Formats: sequence, C-alpha cells, structure tokens
Amino acid sequence: MSMDKQESVKKLFTSQSAKVDTNKGDTYYDELYIKCRARLDDLKKLKPLNNRLDFTESIEDEGLERRDFLKWASATTAMLMLPASFTPLVAEAAVMMNRVPVIWLELQDCAGNSEALLRSDGPQIDEIILDIISLEFHETLQAASGHQAEKQMEEAVEHFKGKYLLFVEGSIPMGMNGQYGTIGAHAETFHDHLLRVAADAAAVVAVGSCATYGGIPAAAPNPTDAVGVMDVVKGKPVINIPACPANPSNMVGVILHYVLTGSIPELDSLLRPKFAFGYRIHDNCERRAHFDAGEYVEEWGDEGAKNNFCLYKVGCKGPMTFNNCSIIRYNEGVNWPIGVGRGCIGCSEPDFWDKYAYERPMSDANIKAPTGGVEKTVDEFGLGLLTAAGIGIGIHAAASAVAGKRVDKGEE
Repeated sequence: MSMDKQESVKKLFTSQSAKVDTNKGDTYYDELYIKCRARLDDLKKLKPLNNRLDFTESIEDEGLERRDFLKWASATTAMLMLPASFTPLVAEAAVMMNRVPVIWLELQDCAGNSEALLRSDGPQIDEIILDIISLEFHETLQAASGHQAEKQMEEAVEHFKGKYLLFVEGSIPMGMNGQYGTIGAHAETFHDHLLRVAADAAAVVAVGSCATYGGIPAAAPNPTDAVGVMDVVKGKPVINIPACPANPSNMVGVILHYVLTGSIPELDSLLRPKFAFGYRIHDNCERRAHFDAGEYVEEWGDEGAKNNFCLYKVGCKGPMTFNNCSIIRYNEGVNWPIGVGRGCIGCSEPDFWDKYAYERPMSDANIKAPTGGVEKTVDEFGLGLLTAAGIGIGIHAAASAVAGKRVDKGEE
C-alpha cells in the first residue's frame, strides 16, 4: 500500500464528519418532532399518487399482524438514530410512502441492488417498496419496454417535476464520450440520460458501490472510465448508499427519512447517511471478542476457523469499513459475510476492489478509529494489533487503562 493511499485512508476514517452524534439534546428532538408532525399532516392531505394500494390491507394480505409492523417501526426508528418517541411517526411515514414518487435508473452494473431490493425483508419491505411506494419508473422491474418505457419515464419526470427521488444503480462510463453505455432508440449516453432525469429530481440517491464510487467497473485499469453519480451530478442533493449490494434496509431508511422530514438525512464527507454508515463494522462484529483476545483464523479451515475466531489475519477489512451490515445483516437478518466465515472486503468504501478486496491484512494502515469514550480505549488496543498482531489480553487491560487516563485528561 503506497504512502499516498495510506494517508487518504487515514484521512477518510479520522475525519470529523465520520463522527456520529446520537444524542443532540431534547431541544433538537422536540423541534424535529414538531417538524415531522407537520410534514406528515401535510402529506395526509394529499391523495396517493399513481399507486393507491392500502398499506394496512397489504400487510394483512401478507399474513403480518399490526404487532409485527410496530416491531419493525421500532427497529427502524432506532436505525434512523431517532428517539423511541418517534416510533409512531415512523409508522405513519411508512403508511404514506405512496405520497412520494420514486424513479429508478439502472446504468453500468449487474442489477445486484435491484435484486437486493426484491429480496428485502419485513414487514415484507419488498411489498412496501414495490406495492406501496409510488415507484413510477424502474427499467428492470416494469412491464413496459422500448418506446413505451421511454414515454412512461418522460411522463413521470414531467408530472412529478421537483418532487421525485431519483435512485441510480450503476456507474457512469465516461470513456469514448460515453459511448460504452447508451440507452433507448436514440442511443442517449448514460451520462446524458442521468443528467436529464436528475435535473428535475428533489434529490438523487446513488445505490450500490458502482453508483457511489464507480465500483468494480472503475477498478484498475477502468477501461470505460467509469465514475460515480457524485462525480457527474452537481447542484443537487446526492445521497450515497454504497456496498455491493446496498442493504435494502438502508434504501428504505433514506426514503422513510425523506417522507418523515421532507429532507435528506445527515451525511458524512462521502455523502453517506450517518444512520447507516456511522458505524465501523469492527466495533459491532460478533467476532470482535476474539480480536481483542488475540484469537485469529490463521488459514482457511484451521481450528480457528472452526471456532469462529477473528478473520483479520486472513484479510477481513472490518476494522477499515463503515457500514451497519454487522447490525442489520442481510436476507431478513439471517446472516452476513463474516457470519458465514468470509472476511469483510470493504465494499462500502471507495475503490474497494483495488484497495481492500484481497486476502491480506492491512497491518500498516495505522487507521485511528474516529469513535471516542469506551470504544476509543478498545480501539487503541486494536490499533496496536494492526501493527503487531498477537498481543495478549493482559496488554489489552494495560492499554485500556492508559487510554482511560488520557481520556480523563481531555485528549481528543
């Protein structure tokens, strides 16, 4: 790893914007509650858009009970970093998701994020997204094709001008004047197509690693000169939901936040919503205790692997990656890569394919965790292991004690 890349990684993970403020005080939340209440009351006055399905009937049709929905609303409220008192508002917002139009573009990608969306979880979120949300255009999922599809998109853009959320899946090829990717009978380049539809959007949501940072299409040697949405769309709010694929819970979270507040969620310096990417995977990993104890998988299939030891030595990038997938997981919360014995490849970070996706620990990265308090004492120990893996638990205790004294003296 070159020194330039080391410095860029350190700067990324230690920036002020990466820090998450989960308690902004009673005054802030009281004002936010009033704002959300007013927003939902205004939405109630609006009729559902093209989609007039009844939410309550839909969840009953899926065999879900009101109690299941409220449990989901409670969990989603926590995911959005809101106090529990907001749970009824989140539930109301979910019911009124068909008041906000969504247009989805698919560019240079594998459709993995659309697949993830279809496989999202409860309460039957795929039904909520596809049946309740007013999904006005989705090239992959809709029945219309050809000129009929083009007309459908034109009508959606015109009718909902300035009101729709534009979801973008896939990178934008810029090579050969964009000719690597075209769409429609007039061979409009992905670049021009994106700019035209984004011009009238309320906000643009880049979904997946390809749309956010170029992803695998942008990996060396990047033959199509692929870039992410934020490199192309200017003068418009852009929200990045990276990962390969993006977790559907985070997609739903962004839409819910917009329905609830009428604004985009708080973002970090990489335009990622902090409610989803304010966590370092390593800090919430089920194998973290083994990392702290110096217990590692040394090679695939060894006794450490059989005992679910830490995967850092075989290349896990959890200490360098910010994402909430260690908390919310995939496939209805059943599991996630580290849970099945495969280390994190840092797919929610920029240039992950070139920078992280290999089976070697980044022992020289020397990344300082941006968290503070108790986590800082643990992370200080973890950083020691990044440069000298294998230090025992006794040193952990000593390092924690030293770090604790530093905190007492007000060290940042």
